[in-house]
Amino acid sequence: MEGTRQRGVPPVKGEHPQKGGVGGDEEGGVALKKEIGLLSACGVIVGNIIGSGIFVSPRGVLEQTGSVGLSLLVWGGAGVVTAGGALCYAELGLAVPRPGGDYAYVMEAFGGLVGFLRLWLLVLVIFPTTQAVIALTFASYLLHPFSPAPCHSPDPALDPALRLLAAACVVLLTGLNWASVVGATRLQDACAAAKLGAISLVIVTGLIRIAQGKHFWLAPPQAFPGEGVAGGVWPGAGPLALAFLQGSFAYGGWNFLNYLTDELIDPPRNLPRAIFISLPLVTLVYVLANVAYLTAMSPQELLQSQAVAVTFGEKALGRALAWVMPLGVALATFGGVNGSLFTCSRLFYAGAREGQLPALLAMIHLERRTPGPALLVTCLSTLLMLGAGDVTALVSYVGFVNHLWYGVAVAALLVLRRRDPHRPRPFRVPTVLPVLYLLLWGWLGGAALLREPLLCGLGLGVSLLPAPLYLLATRGKGPRPTALRSACDAVTHFGQRLFLVVYPQPAPQGDDLTTHSDDPAPHSNPRQPLTSQPHS
Repeated sequence: MEGTRQRGVPPVKGEHPQKGGVGGDEEGGVALKKEIGLLSACGVIVGNIIGSGIFVSPRGVLEQTGSVGLSLLVWGGAGVVTAGGALCYAELGLAVPRPGGDYAYVMEAFGGLVGFLRLWLLVLVIFPTTQAVIALTFASYLLHPFSPAPCHSPDPALDPALRLLAAACVVLLTGLNWASVVGATRLQDACAAAKLGAISLVIVTGLIRIAQGKHFWLAPPQAFPGEGVAGGVWPGAGPLALAFLQGSFAYGGWNFLNYLTDELIDPPRNLPRAIFISLPLVTLVYVLANVAYLTAMSPQELLQSQAVAVTFGEKALGRALAWVMPLGVALATFGGVNGSLFTCSRLFYAGAREGQLPALLAMIHLERRTPGPALLVTCLSTLLMLGAGDVTALVSYVGFVNHLWYGVAVAALLVLRRRDPHRPRPFRVPTVLPVLYLLLWGWLGGAALLREPLLCGLGLGVSLLPAPLYLLATRGKGPRPTALRSACDAVTHFGQRLFLVVYPQPAPQGDDLTTHSDDPAPHSNPRQPLTSQPHS
């Protein structure tokens, strides 16, 4: 290999790097390093689940259920359901040992079109908009001491400063992720510890108040009143389904570790263990945090508050310690941006390796073993969203559909079991678990669609937009025009020299990929779109 002049060898679609590629292999290949141990794996899950939601606005569940007691049951139930889905994903992550998470699973089970639809929704809508919203929330709470306006409703005059600070946050964290996987995971561990510290302060304060007898709204007559907070002790199937969806949204991020299996040390051992440790911990934290809030606030005050933890801090901690809550939210959101960037870049990388994104995005740095081009595209897409105005509406439109995709991935588990029963599965869940999960998500999805048909319909429309592009790109099976191939090669080669990146695996022995770069790769879907593989 001649430094950066070596163009590398395109990855074989659908295959993961060869063993021994922890920073390099016996034949000199370059691969992503396996540097995520059990503690960091737990930090990835906890750090991505516990974001600003539990601090800012946990009122949606209470609003839909209409009673304190039922809302606490829903918070616990949503945690149990999330843990069930996470265990199904653990089996999938070990049975389909490729990066990309549920994108890789649905593509393996249902083919290129379904995989491409999932990839499109994640890399062009879900991750960029979510990262932009979280970065803006970070900026709002970080600037809270310098603004008389509430964190949740910042002074419009500060909007340029907020967006600049949010952009600086995204750029800084992109640089850290580019420089070192270890540095990024250590920051994630630190942010996870900090946000657990902040939420622990809320919980401990609440327990102290309970010991002092300040638990009026938690007593059974008030927790399960004859007439609920929102009217009626039993909300009905529709509102209860929406309450479960609201609770499930707060557990978002539970599947992020599955995007990083190429960098996880001993996945058969650490992937299930990280789930068994992290999900019960987060569920306990969420339930106790809601209990603590209700020791200082009435249900009506909780429903009216736009920043529950800040209101709690002002009421329960006093002015001397009220500043801790905005700082806790800032740290939570800073870690949320870091974890999302870390994960999204690996999804770009996985999509490129499957031939559904430009090949340059599948390359990693020669020395740092980080996916630099994928990180750069992730950063730029987030910055575009930051400059696009209000992005929260788009998140609302596609949030429902994004959660429905979890059901599609769990269905892939059953399909792969039937199609390939002898596939190695180091971890296996009872069949009843994915079946119950699918039945529950069918009920939740149907109820949400009936209650909010326009919102859910718009989300479905956005997720299906790229289908014509995929069908057009895969309509012909012949080789691409020479001019297009040359242009793709030139861009890829220029990017390799600019970013000092190569493909993360050596060439398969005896396979002439130079001559047949447009032919279907072994074990891949022959109708993959948008491939831009270079020629040696």
